[in-house]
Amino acid sequence: MPVNLYKGAAFILLSELFFVLMGTQVRSVSQGLSNEMIVFFRNLFGLQIMIPLLLRHGSSAFKTSKPQLHLLRGLAGVSAMYCFFYAIAHIELASAMILKMSAPLFIPLIAFIWLKEQLSWLIGIVVVIGFCGVSLIIKPDLAAINSVALIALAGGFFAAIAKTTVKRLTATERPATIVFYFALTGLTVSSIPALLNWQTPDLQQLLQLLLLGLLASLGQFLMTQAYVFAPASQISHFSYSSILYASLLGWLIWDEWMDAWSWLGAILVILSGILLVQVKHVSSLQSAKSL
Repeated sequence: MPVNLYKGAAFILLSELFFVLMGTQVRSVSQGLSNEMIVFFRNLFGLQIMIPLLLRHGSSAFKTSKPQLHLLRGLAGVSAMYCFFYAIAHIELASAMILKMSAPLFIPLIAFIWLKEQLSWLIGIVVVIGFCGVSLIIKPDLAAINSVALIALAGGFFAAIAKTTVKRLTATERPATIVFYFALTGLTVSSIPALLNWQTPDLQQLLQLLLLGLLASLGQFLMTQAYVFAPASQISHFSYSSILYASLLGWLIWDEWMDAWSWLGAILVILSGILLVQVKHVSSLQSAKSL
């Protein structure tokens, strides 16, 4: 394995650790603040942390030819954030992380409908396997269904829309521009529910919210850097380390542990996510050779 792959893997592992640590802050601060307030301050502090980085790109960071796609990406991203933060506050941290990782299962379906990308029978089988894993985590039965888990799954769907939109934006837009308009849209949208349900945080909560925004921004930065060192097809599977981090921290902090069925579901979700990346990578190589 070349050195750049080691670096890419290390950055992914670190980024997922920061995302899980962010999740612990969400769980902690949610005991005193509403989800609307947490999402708002996450976007507020996140934008403030990113402003110095954005200013390095000058006015070019604000120029765009795809405002409608930026709006869609922002709405989908902030919707995923609402769902994800709510799930962290109400179910096991590891389960919330697994359902967050369901986004890759939705992407082939969204790309097929929206981008007209080919959906092979092999990808279809892998997606079905992944959703079988999701069902083991949600545990539906004839009497009831875990509604919070469904909200987390909806977060995965919205995240898939955001990722698919980013894929279209990267064809013409600079990364700094994509980051700026997501942060701006997220702050604008989340300010409305926050104002309607305002709670003034105390000093401890403000510090937790600032730490939350810092951890999220560091996670995003490290993940971006990871894909500078190595392609997604070779390092993206390291992102599933978040499940191990979340399991360990959930056990140490809140004495929570997933049951055997949830672990089996996690294995299926991880397996399907890795297979999807590999199948797409092989398909792209075959397409390139045929040109």
